[in-house]
Amino acid sequence: MADDTLVQAVSRALDEAPPRNFRETVDLAINLRDLDLNDPSNRVDEGIVLPSGTGQDTTIVVFATGETALRAEDVADQVLGPDDLEDLGDDTDAAKDLADDTDFFVAEANLMQDIGRYLGRVLGPRGKMPTPLQPDDDVVETVNRMKNTVQLRSRDRRTFHTRVGADDMSAEEIADNIDVIVRRLEANLEKGPLNIDSIYVKTTMGPSVEVPA
Repeated sequence: MADDTLVQAVSRALDEAPPRNFRETVDLAINLRDLDLNDPSNRVDEGIVLPSGTGQDTTIVVFATGETALRAEDVADQVLGPDDLEDLGDDTDAAKDLADDTDFFVAEANLMQDIGRYLGRVLGPRGKMPTPLQPDDDVVETVNRMKNTVQLRSRDRRTFHTRVGADDMSAEEIADNIDVIVRRLEANLEKGPLNIDSIYVKTTMGPSVEVPA
């Protein structure tokens, strides 16, 4: 559970944001230091399940066949099969549109080779290669978990952003999400908290508020 100082910082970000006639995303800006991000092994690239959810719709596409495809239809935004893969491989524009419109891809493990063949050049650079679904994995459980997942990806930049909620969520819910992200970062960075220079939270159009260390 997030501490009071973090909750207060989120409350400030929400309170100081000017009223809008649309639902705003709440974002986290993370500034790293003392890391050579030209070395790919130092880059941040992982999915994190947020305990309070993302506060936004997450688009998930599943590549599957048979029973798995049938079950996925109840929870995924789109279910595609081997024939669709070939079609996308022949239509780069359609493949790019699909990649840009989709947050996460899930695929049966036995389709991963074909996905690499037909879509690797489109999905790979975008960091959107599918999560492999093993034979014993429950596709419904996997998709539902990913609906509450955000991707932390720094690439070669010291400053990067991720979604942590929406402006109609409570400050406590958003703070709990931030707490999970910060703890994961501190655990995985080479020097832990020493590699984090500063963190700010803000709504889409609102002012930034620094998250206390």
